[in-house]
Amino acid sequence: MKKSILSLAVLVASSGMMLAKSTSDPVLMTIAGKPVTLSEFEYLYHKNNSQQMAPQSIDSYLDMFITYKQKVADAEAEGIDKSEAFQNEFDGYRRELAAPYLRAQEVEDSLIAAQYERMKEDVDVSHIMLPNRGQGIDPQEQKARLDSIRTAILNGADFADLARRFSIDRTAPRNGGHMGFVTAGRLPNSFEEAAYSLPVGGISEVISTPFGWHIIKLNGRRPAQGKVLVEHILKLTQGLSEEEAAAKKAQIDSIATLIANGADFEAIATAESEDPGSKRNGGKLNWFGSGQMVPEFEAASFALKNGEVSKPIKTSYGYHIIKRLDWKGIEPYDEAAPMIKTAMSNDERGQMPATRKLEQLKKKFNSRVNTKNLDAVKAEIRAAGGIDSALYSQFITRDTPLASTSETEITLSDIMAEIPVTQVPDAEGYCTLIENRVNSALDDATLEQERQRLALENPEYRNLLNEYRDGILLFEVADRKVWSKAKQDQDGLNRYFETHRDKYRWEAPKYKGFVVFATSDSLMHAAKAFLDLQPIENENLATELRNEFGKDVKIEKVIAAKGENAITDYLGFGGEMPEPKGKWKFYFGYRDRLIDAPEDAADVRGAVTGDYQTQLEEEWIATLKKKYPAKVKKNVLKKAK
Repeated sequence: MKKSILSLAVLVASSGMMLAKSTSDPVLMTIAGKPVTLSEFEYLYHKNNSQQMAPQSIDSYLDMFITYKQKVADAEAEGIDKSEAFQNEFDGYRRELAAPYLRAQEVEDSLIAAQYERMKEDVDVSHIMLPNRGQGIDPQEQKARLDSIRTAILNGADFADLARRFSIDRTAPRNGGHMGFVTAGRLPNSFEEAAYSLPVGGISEVISTPFGWHIIKLNGRRPAQGKVLVEHILKLTQGLSEEEAAAKKAQIDSIATLIANGADFEAIATAESEDPGSKRNGGKLNWFGSGQMVPEFEAASFALKNGEVSKPIKTSYGYHIIKRLDWKGIEPYDEAAPMIKTAMSNDERGQMPATRKLEQLKKKFNSRVNTKNLDAVKAEIRAAGGIDSALYSQFITRDTPLASTSETEITLSDIMAEIPVTQVPDAEGYCTLIENRVNSALDDATLEQERQRLALENPEYRNLLNEYRDGILLFEVADRKVWSKAKQDQDGLNRYFETHRDKYRWEAPKYKGFVVFATSDSLMHAAKAFLDLQPIENENLATELRNEFGKDVKIEKVIAAKGENAITDYLGFGGEMPEPKGKWKFYFGYRDRLIDAPEDAADVRGAVTGDYQTQLEEEWIATLKKKYPAKVKKNVLKKAK
């Protein structure tokens, strides 16, 4: 892209110099020729203190901060910030960090508030549904069909009758499309918006949801009745004969009498209820609101008072006795808002704040498609009947501007670099593809320009972005200089152990050697004979045994004190032979002995590695102080808060 803006890695690295001119955020220090602002120091100082049991003073934190920045400077000197791996990881972080800034907050707030207003009311709805997808389905044909049904209803046809005849909702033959009262947040957003916007008796236009095409009738409204918590006892009658159903009625009546006489509801529910989902919990159900239970069960539950038990009621499932435990209204706005936001992220509303923000940014950055040039390119494609290799080779080198922002120009060559020459077989397909790519590239360039503006102008975002950037660099350079280096430097570990051998003492002897395992007694003896007959270097034991015996013999190097390992307790300390477990029931010790102190670094590898890392860290820091001396402005440090 022409006039492309700096990559974020370069931008962030240089942002301190650009901000150094600002008196509101003065430069606190310079390390490796790069300025560090007061705001960055204060941000990390306060974040560090929030994570400490005992807060540090500014002066004591200063040395830690300087060392941190010197390590980052060393990472940059190593070129880590220029590597593709760093650029990819950092780009992922910065996009994630910028995401909240790339949404129109006022749109999100408005959507949440609108949903909360819906939650204050329940609506009684009926609907007719036809398919809008699937094999052999013409969506527009189905939509037109439903529109004709709607016209018939407006002209006096019976809604319930047409629902029974045409709706694909499986409950329609039974209820004529009547869903009853429903609560906001339970149905697809497009369905809810249509239902809640209707007057009582009104019929909606044809709308689409993930389930199909719908027309909706609003039958009534009422204030939201909240949610109830109940437990119940159920005797099922579905699929039973009249005689069998009568027997169930007699059973539920007997249970009702027991409860009325003081029997424990939950105990009876556990023993007698035929609802397998709730009987384990004494008949207790989850909180529910309007439209979540069959109408008879819902009506009875809300009609009860807390602690009250119903008489037996009949539903399509059978006979129930209900005990109401509690009731609650809708949550306060502050509690409901996060739940609404999460729900919105799963439907079309989730993208609205980002879409609106992009529209705002396009105006701000004068982002636009050069329709004249794009039309000319499409005309060439149509004239050629598509894009062959010859036309592709022309387009890939042509700097014709197809779109631009105030700082970025997107050319034909930029677009063609992303499109394989054989991707689309016909001219119109290529025209559509190129137009889509141009619009997508313009969106990306607009958002990228805003991310980079944020990094320069928004201190909160900039400091967090710097922290992520420096954290990635710090991890990689510390791994190279200390962590992995210590683990991989066997000679260094051995030298450190020999120099500090007195640090590594044991209070009691340890078993050291190998344990050879086999899947049978005969293989164990064969492996023992094999090892006795020929000398094998320790490092080659596993390979030689695998070559000779395959997967039926294995060897493990062991060093353990008494009481740490049942097998070595038996082999080295005279303990009882442990009970065989699994396939490795047979074993013997090889080149094993008891030692009073570690013989080499491998015997105390974990401790030696940790101590060696500490030494490498100290040596590295000493080098950093000489290589990247910090120049701190004391007068600026006094302003730190």
